[in-house]
Amino acid sequence: MPCSCSRVRDQTNCSLFSFQVHRGEMGARNQSTVTEFIIAGFPGIQHIESILFMLLLFTYLLIITGNVVIFLAIRLQPRLHAPMYFFISILSFLELWYTAVTIPKMLSNLLDARRSISFKGCLMQTYFFHALGITEILLLTSMAYDRYLAICIPLHYPTIMTSTFGVQLATSCWLGGFLYPLPEIILISRLPFCGPNIIDHIFCDLPPLLSLACTDTSLSVFVDFMLNAFVLLGPLMFILLTYIMIIRAVLRIQSSEGRKKAFSTCASHLIVVVMFFSTTSFMYIRLTKTYSLAYDRLLSVVYSVLTPLLNPVIYSLRNKEIRDAVWKMLKGRQLFF
Repeated sequence: MPCSCSRVRDQTNCSLFSFQVHRGEMGARNQSTVTEFIIAGFPGIQHIESILFMLLLFTYLLIITGNVVIFLAIRLQPRLHAPMYFFISILSFLELWYTAVTIPKMLSNLLDARRSISFKGCLMQTYFFHALGITEILLLTSMAYDRYLAICIPLHYPTIMTSTFGVQLATSCWLGGFLYPLPEIILISRLPFCGPNIIDHIFCDLPPLLSLACTDTSLSVFVDFMLNAFVLLGPLMFILLTYIMIIRAVLRIQSSEGRKKAFSTCASHLIVVVMFFSTTSFMYIRLTKTYSLAYDRLLSVVYSVLTPLLNPVIYSLRNKEIRDAVWKMLKGRQLFF
């Protein structure tokens, strides 16, 4: 039964725990259905919300600037039109959309005391967040395959990793990313939500949504676990296997300069893989709908904010060609096509 303001002395608590409902006939009785959620965000930070807003806004602007600069630098420099840099530019383009799904709403919630989101809006945010996240997983896997071909079988690399094949790989990553989460979203959209409607998270996501369903969600949790385990552990095992073969091939290189150059082309990608997969695996591969709220909020900040922020920094600092291209573009003020 929905919370009534007349029964709650604290008006603030009442607004937090009340929810909008619509009633539909189900046999001889009515059933209440949640039509909007309240995103809890970071409880207990009311005194520093303005500071957190400015910090998050500054971080978001850095994410946009860094990834746009990397994308444009690669696209504007013909000598960087190689498969490795093509994948890096696609990753930067992806990060722009990946962060746009969550950070603007997080900024809005820091200014809006109500912090509400519609049921459909919550499902849409969850879907696009997972679709773009899975696209990034597949893209990082494709980048590992590209490095494997370049280092382990360099003589066949130009004939295998053509520009056409690179575009086909990238397209497959986007297509697979947007198709894969559909079963989870369809399954959770059919669950009954009759209250409470407080999402104890910083944005809409599957684990906190499953915890609010007013029915047994064991099947949904199991399906979610299996799908996440497959899409995370499968690519991760493939990436680890490729790097084992890459390391073996690099160690056979006679010159120390050659080994250093080979390792440097893989180091940036490997750092990004470790950052992204470690946090997402801890977050999504578990057979329970109960979780530590503070722990999940911290992990969510890492893979939804910090990783997209650090990606352009990692690639620009560790790759001389990208550094030179960025400097040339900024020096020539070639910020647009």
